[in-house]
Amino acid sequence: MKAVEFKAKMKNRLIRVPKDISAELSEDKEVRVIVLLDEFEESEDSNFKKLTKDQFLAGYSDSDAIYDSY
Repeated sequence: MKAVEFKAKMKNRLIRVPKDISAELSEDKEVRVIVLLDEFEESEDSNFKKLTKDQFLAGYSDSDAIYDSY
């Protein structure tokens, strides 16, 4: 089995295979497709933002409202 790798963006829920790779494929050839998403980085960033917001607001009290208008 041969592995090839390329980056692509979905468009209309389709992933376009580059010409140089598709040239190696025949119409009847079965292929295995693995899709890797960069979800971890986004999720890690959003988790960090939520944590910092929660930690910041945990120290906020009603008496701090006096500073909200500045």
